[in-house]
Amino acid sequence: MTNIEVYVLSGCPFCAKVTKKLDDLGLEYVTHEVPASHSERTEVEEISGQTGVPVLVDPDNGIEGMPESSDIVEYLEETYGQAA
Repeated sequence: MTNIEVYVLSGCPFCAKVTKKLDDLGLEYVTHEVPASHSERTEVEEISGQTGVPVLVDPDNGIEGMPESSDIVEYLEETYGQAA
């Protein structure tokens, strides 16, 4: 079991790319839906330093707020891909 969390916005294709990878790898995760307005995304900004999504949190591996879907997918493949 993992403690992975992902911050997403409904309808966001980059967020869908990340959640699909999580699902493909069979990982359990918690999804946090962020507001549509960037100015209301204070929680995700505190975690990652920016208001864009997706943002990944994986405290078991020291990831406290990784932005950018391509970086997240690459990280997930490298970290969890071998176990799948």
